[in-house]
Amino acid sequence: MKTITKLVPLMAASALALTACSSGNGDSGSDSGASGDTQQLTFIQGVAGDEFYVTMQCGIEAEAEKVGAEVNTQGPAKFDPTLQKPIVDSVVASQPDAILIAPTDVSAMQAPLKAAADQDIDVVLVDTTVDDPSFAVSQISSDNEGGGAAAFEAIQTQNPDGGKILVMSTDPGISTVDARVKGFEEAAAEDSSFDYLGVQYSHNDTATAAQLITAALAKDPDIVGVFATNTFSAAGTATGVRQADKQDQVTVVGFDAGPDQVGQLKDGTVQALIAQDPYQIGVDGVTQAIASLTGAEVTPQIQTGFHIITAENVDGEGAQYLYKSSC
Repeated sequence: MKTITKLVPLMAASALALTACSSGNGDSGSDSGASGDTQQLTFIQGVAGDEFYVTMQCGIEAEAEKVGAEVNTQGPAKFDPTLQKPIVDSVVASQPDAILIAPTDVSAMQAPLKAAADQDIDVVLVDTTVDDPSFAVSQISSDNEGGGAAAFEAIQTQNPDGGKILVMSTDPGISTVDARVKGFEEAAAEDSSFDYLGVQYSHNDTATAAQLITAALAKDPDIVGVFATNTFSAAGTATGVRQADKQDQVTVVGFDAGPDQVGQLKDGTVQALIAQDPYQIGVDGVTQAIASLTGAEVTPQIQTGFHIITAENVDGEGAQYLYKSSC
């Protein structure tokens, strides 16, 4: 197979930020900042232990130390709103100054987070969002639609004659992966040489993703490309392709760049990774939370860039965008 060499540079967050404004919750937090008290921040991950959120935590902790704030990090064992909501309720009861959170569902997490904002806790949405984020002081995320389009471009580059392709995702209703699927589908629709087989949902479970890919390849043995929309989908997809002994036929493009995904890239099971910049998302999250708490100017929405990691650049310029397993 040909090697993809494109590396997409990081877009400066400020260049893609929407118009800035002063936070509506600034009055409640500014007294704390003015008195010199240490700002208390809580980071609620989408799922504990995921290298994407670990890397985001590293950015949050580094920036918090720089500005003199304290951070408490918590997260559910699975990317599941039924597990995340009790954590949010407990955190709200402890009354931190601000919550930085990756909501696990656009609908289910709406009311709990709105309730936090109603109790004068500043809420910053990092990575994912909810149906109506108007209560949040800021939203920070990757260019997920652009990343989905880039994933199709990577498959297209490897398969110039087209062929059958599909998407392995997590669950509908997660804002980031929905946007990635949309970007991929819109890009694929512009090239009639590709036969798009649709989306399959792994429920964020690696074993399920592997089973689904194995079944898909049994039904359509001539599939040429799969886009996996997150870490667990990519890991399962790679396993299924390897079990079907289709590594030389199927181009797998994964979203995210944790250690397992990098290993699969290096051994040739995965041909490209779309890496986000979770560290910068974390830094920006703290910056916006502190701005809101101190009555400074807040940027309501920030979009960070993405990077295409391949076997050719993973040990070079792409290395700086790989995710961390610890800080």
